[in-house]
Amino acid sequence: MKVIDSRDAKSTFTIGLVVSRFNLEISKMLLDGALGRLKEAGFSENQITVCWVPGAFEIPITAQRLAQQGVFEAVICLGSVIKGETDHYEHICTSVTQGCQQVAITNDIPIVFGVLTTHTEQQARERAGGKEGNKGRSAAETAIEMVVSLRQIG
Repeated sequence: MKVIDSRDAKSTFTIGLVVSRFNLEISKMLLDGALGRLKEAGFSENQITVCWVPGAFEIPITAQRLAQQGVFEAVICLGSVIKGETDHYEHICTSVTQGCQQVAITNDIPIVFGVLTTHTEQQARERAGGKEGNKGRSAAETAIEMVVSLRQIG
């Protein structure tokens, strides 16, 4: 029996991060969490590329451009969409989620969804380093594990 276990990850690849400037304070917290986890895993600065974009809607096209370069084995998407008084929230959340999934499938690399979709700013803060942990850190862990798993599958 062959067992695929990605927990023994080595930092032997490059990784891209796409980060939304909208809700900047929360995005920075997510980015700090992701970079902290990557550093713990042994990634050097030259293995990590961070691309800032205006908002969450711009994340998928940027992730696609990074994926198409053939340089990165994973792309982590970080940002925060907080519900307002209009339907805009639903449209953005759906578009970003589906866009990131499409990029992953089309380009055959992990596109890790670390975009918070919350009803309140407090919920976002709790998930960007508060009592719910840091989803940026979790996204980095997922990216590492996915690269290793996909390498093992072949």
